[in-house]
Amino acid sequence: MQPLVLVGLGVGVGEGLGLGVGVGVGEGLGLGVGVGSIAEISRTTSSGKGLFAKRPFRKGDTILAEQPLVSSQFLWNALYKYRACEYCLRALETAEENARRLSGLPALSLPHPELCKVRPDRHQACPHCQVMYCSAECRQAAWEQHHKLLCLGPSHHDPDHPVNKLQDAWRSVHYPPETSSIMIMARMVATIKQAQDKERWQKLFSHFCSRTANEEEEIAHKLLGEKFRGQLALLRNLFTTALYEDRLSQWFTPEGFRSLFSLVGTNGQGIGTSSLSQWVHACDALELPSQQREQLDSFIDQLYKDIDKVKIYAGFLALSDISPGEEICISYLDCCQRDRSRHSRHKILRENYLFVCSCQKCTSQMADADMTSEEEEEEEGEGETEGDDIEDEMTDV
Repeated sequence: MQPLVLVGLGVGVGEGLGLGVGVGVGEGLGLGVGVGSIAEISRTTSSGKGLFAKRPFRKGDTILAEQPLVSSQFLWNALYKYRACEYCLRALETAEENARRLSGLPALSLPHPELCKVRPDRHQACPHCQVMYCSAECRQAAWEQHHKLLCLGPSHHDPDHPVNKLQDAWRSVHYPPETSSIMIMARMVATIKQAQDKERWQKLFSHFCSRTANEEEEIAHKLLGEKFRGQLALLRNLFTTALYEDRLSQWFTPEGFRSLFSLVGTNGQGIGTSSLSQWVHACDALELPSQQREQLDSFIDQLYKDIDKVKIYAGFLALSDISPGEEICISYLDCCQRDRSRHSRHKILRENYLFVCSCQKCTSQMADADMTSEEEEEEEGEGETEGDDIEDEMTDV
């Protein structure tokens, strides 16, 4: 399990990447709304900073919810025409539009369109470059934080603009499935350049977990592949042309740019938004008895009103009971990876996140043989018969 140390990078179905405001920011800085009273950041021997509970949590409790410090939609995701708010990544296409695009059926109609949470009448475009926001509040917040500098105006679709050349270069070296975005780093630079209190923002970013030179190179290698050194040099040159700032000159050196990659690769958290998924969940109520459906519909209506009042937050729920003093962790492995052998899990975590896991599951399996899941599958396959194969295929179907 990976210690819960966040950056709030936003990447979107809308997918995005975000660097979080409070958790993951160093000691002496706020943990976000109410988090300081329920959790604290401490050093760990295996993975740097960790978040530890100060009170009990029950399974299903929300541990924290906070806005990302900075977020950005994945570049391929945006190119594939998933429309998301440029600031908070909230979905801009309705559930029906989302379903039509994904299904390729332009005449598809969804029943109960009133269950869709997207409100197109509130959407606003930047008057200069026409990028879209879910509300006037998000448009103004983006302008005040970083968009004043990054707004391309009439050059928004000019392939020769330095920012567009940077994005094109990123897409050419980082293919889906996406795990990061060069625009997170661009927005970090722009945020500091625009800020009145530049020192405060520099301090916020500097408190995220850092790595050694060898570890930073390993992370860059994972993000960019075998030719990462040449790709990193190309990206750094384009990044410098588009965004150079004397105050941040250390980020534009080869070592500093690699460190910036490491910061984002280690601390970024994915953000997913889907109007269709939200609509599907709302429609679950339609098969209930009429009285329960009326009650749930009333609840959903109120929930829509409540959601409209707030911005999207990164939220974390407890999957098991947590005691005071216990470290709060998240898993960086998907469901299939979590079912693999301890050796395979550790191999994935070492190669991608540069730490050795000591969670309860890994500790309990310390005596297991050091072999990969592929080796386990080969051993199991030696003892299977043709009938077993057929049964497995039928089960899979």
